[in-house]
Amino acid sequence: MSITRTQSRRTFLKTGAAVAAAALVHPRAGLANENESLQITPPLRQFGYGEVELLEGPLREQFDRNHAFYRALDEDSLLKPFRQRAGLPAPGEEMGGWYSWAPLSDIDKPGNNGFAPGHSFGQYLSGLARDYAATGDKATQAKVHRLVSGFGPAITSHFWDDHRFPAYTYDKISIGMIDAHEFAGDPNAFKALDAALDSVTKLLPPGGISRAEEFARPHRDESFCWDEPYTLPENFFLSWQRGAGSRYKVMGHHFLADSWYWDPLAAGENVLPGKHAYSHVNAMSSAMQAYFVLGDEKYLRGARNGFDFVRAQSFATGGWGPNEEFRKPGSGDIGESLTRTHSSFETPCGSYAHFKITRYLLRTTKDSRYGDSMERVLYNCILGVKPIKEDGHGFYYSDYNNDGSKVYHPYKWHCCTGTFSQVTADYGISSYFGDDEGVYVNLFVPSRVTWKRGSDRVSLVQRTDYPHRPSTQIEVATDKSAAFAVFVRIPEWAGPKTTIAVNGKRAASSPTPGQFARIQRTWKRGDRIEVEFDMPTTLQAVDPQHSKVVAAVHGPLALFAVGEIPDAVRPEELASVAQVTDGSTNWQAKTATGNIAMRPFTAISDEHYRLYLNVEV
Repeated sequence: MSITRTQSRRTFLKTGAAVAAAALVHPRAGLANENESLQITPPLRQFGYGEVELLEGPLREQFDRNHAFYRALDEDSLLKPFRQRAGLPAPGEEMGGWYSWAPLSDIDKPGNNGFAPGHSFGQYLSGLARDYAATGDKATQAKVHRLVSGFGPAITSHFWDDHRFPAYTYDKISIGMIDAHEFAGDPNAFKALDAALDSVTKLLPPGGISRAEEFARPHRDESFCWDEPYTLPENFFLSWQRGAGSRYKVMGHHFLADSWYWDPLAAGENVLPGKHAYSHVNAMSSAMQAYFVLGDEKYLRGARNGFDFVRAQSFATGGWGPNEEFRKPGSGDIGESLTRTHSSFETPCGSYAHFKITRYLLRTTKDSRYGDSMERVLYNCILGVKPIKEDGHGFYYSDYNNDGSKVYHPYKWHCCTGTFSQVTADYGISSYFGDDEGVYVNLFVPSRVTWKRGSDRVSLVQRTDYPHRPSTQIEVATDKSAAFAVFVRIPEWAGPKTTIAVNGKRAASSPTPGQFARIQRTWKRGDRIEVEFDMPTTLQAVDPQHSKVVAAVHGPLALFAVGEIPDAVRPEELASVAQVTDGSTNWQAKTATGNIAMRPFTAISDEHYRLYLNVEV
């Protein structure tokens, strides 16, 4: 639903409430029958969580650490804000920070500020369900089931009294419940999902309205205008697909932000400047689900154009949105942010949204450049996040300021503690995709993917120190010889010396950068693919208005200067940066005035650093 120029706000609000109510009373209103299926099935399928195993390496280490951390969270504390409002016994300690109830006047006070009570419960549940699906750990599954059972009786309409963010918080609850059902086999999850929707429906904004439209409605204070209803369709549509009922499809359609977001984006109009960065990228996944469910190519165009606008103002790391806001193209604001803020990229949240939309677009288009974009955010952003502390203090912003450092956010249990649990759980499913022809290798990470081809089981085992060493080896294991294709992503930045060999024999021609290289043959156990990447070093300006402020990027890896940093360097000196030893995370650029030490984001701890340097010609 959208507001037309001839429709008054009062009419819009009344109509929006009526449609939402109809979704509850008449679950098939305006749509086809329950037997309908997706209008669009993406050409590439996503492997299941249990079909991809991360092997020893940085991704597995971060995954295991997060799995253990979230599995150890106190269940009574997680359920406490819901039980308190339901009038139920509420044992357990207050978690504090964003998560617990506090007076509305405490929004900007450190400590127990009650910004969004219970907001991340569903994300912790979602992450644990995915972790169980990836590992088969029965203790994790049991925890998911206990949390669902505890949540069901505790979610009532009273929970939403004085809650600033009903859409934002319900959205996270919904993904937790449908993931608990889908990935942890919870028999009570849909009942709890229905209870959550019943409790919140009358309090949801009237459709996928913008923040400007929220400000136009009566509101208690500014913070009550920060809700994010435009992200709701993705999980509504997923709820319907997973069998929760047809009313979820109705609600998904109702909350699509057509007039102010998808219509202009589909027409090629950049409406991102001034908008909240993470939530509006997250909403692009709603457009992709709308495309799959409704079959309207407008949503695919909107998501593709929107993501192109994001990439056009991204940092060299792949991160975006300084101070959580998109900027006007041509303004020079991205470059100016290097001296004006330390809040350069909302890292766990932004990375989660980035991984989702690039997976959707890659599966739909088979365009390998979406994999390139995902890879850049992986190595330069999320993989370098500091571990969450036991008290709930977590990493929030990557800092690209000229005097940057890694710090913990002052508030506990903020939004990035929720998405952090999900994005690391999704590493495996982001690494490979498949179709009837074969398997697509998207990320070069130590891992094993296993699937059935007919009645036979096939595995690829990937071993690599990429990107610190420019190569990967992929071994094939099959029950018996099988003919299929292996598609290997060749990054757009790859140089002309990039090669692919099978069992030691190199292909006659070089693979094409920016495409998946197809390797078709009858495979037998022990066959081996070896890829050697020609990794150039490029200098990338922060924006066109600051052409002499550049970052050194080697292949996908942005390099940060640490220690003594000169006021300016010559471009050829910075471009000559090299590893101190083979495979090292220590790099060095030799200049006329001395050497500059450089490191990737994953190798930076508490030292100060600088991503962008001034170059002189």
